[in-house]
Amino acid sequence: MKQLKALGWRFLTIISLLLLATFWILLDAHPAIAQEKTVNYTYAELQQQDFSHKDLEGGVFASANMRETTFEGSNLSYSILTEGVMLKANLKDANLTGSLVDRVTFDFADLTNAIFVDAIATRTRFYDAIITGADFSNAVIDRYQVALMCEKAAGVNPVTGVSTRDSLGCR
Repeated sequence: MKQLKALGWRFLTIISLLLLATFWILLDAHPAIAQEKTVNYTYAELQQQDFSHKDLEGGVFASANMRETTFEGSNLSYSILTEGVMLKANLKDANLTGSLVDRVTFDFADLTNAIFVDAIATRTRFYDAIITGADFSNAVIDRYQVALMCEKAAGVNPVTGVSTRDSLGCR
């Protein structure tokens, strides 16, 4: 009987602590605040636009048409460019650190000295893109694309000091 009574007190104590912790969390909760400077260009027609030297960190360009668009020197870190079309786009010196560039077409784009560190670029095409000095360290890129890029990888990124060949793991 004593063991059953002690077990009951333990159960009540545990339940009380869980309720107290739940109320603590709920009372301390803060509403989520949207980032003030975040841009959203989902499905936008942005061809031949000039976004040179802009701070577009965390921007959303999902399924946007960005043919021949200029992002030279822009900060696109942690942005979403999923399914974007960037044919002949200018991304010289652009920072795409940590960005999601899944299923993006960079065919004939200028990626000179661009930074793709920790980016996710699965199912993304880089056909005939200029990648001299680009840093792809820790980026997730399809093996076939890496093999194609290794054929013409050259240069060292002036910001990170990493060679394009080393960042792609070329042999």
